[in-house]
Amino acid sequence: MPRRKKNRIVNYPPIFTDFKPVGIQSRSLQELILSLDEYEAIRLADFVGLNHIEAAEEMEISRSTFTRLILQARKKLADFLVNGKVLSISGGNIHFRGNIIKCLNCGHMFNTKFQENFTHCPSCGSSQLVDLAGGFGHGECCGKRNRGRR
Repeated sequence: MPRRKKNRIVNYPPIFTDFKPVGIQSRSLQELILSLDEYEAIRLADFVGLNHIEAAEEMEISRSTFTRLILQARKKLADFLVNGKVLSISGGNIHFRGNIIKCLNCGHMFNTKFQENFTHCPSCGSSQLVDLAGGFGHGECCGKRNRGRR
């Protein structure tokens, strides 16, 4: 029986989750799924510029697992760019370290910890808030995991 996959750590949920070539309807394109842990690997290595050891520590996984993850992610991104597919970010065995709340009224976005409870936008006072981690089905599980951590 295979070993259960360990949850990987993603710092914050992505703000943008769906990408496609301009001028072509999504329904006529093949979809690629980039998992949240693959997204985090790309963010840490290629955007932030961490080496594989540093990025693996940040995600709480081994360096060899991180290397496999980044190779999978880069292959999917190349397929998306070269073949013009729809790219969606979702899924994966992950926990978020923090959350992002977006105000639908003014567009203000702010980083939060899961223990913080916001009912109104600190910028405009609106109650029209979207919990980005909640959109991926996370929140309570990540809050329990992060209690007592940095």
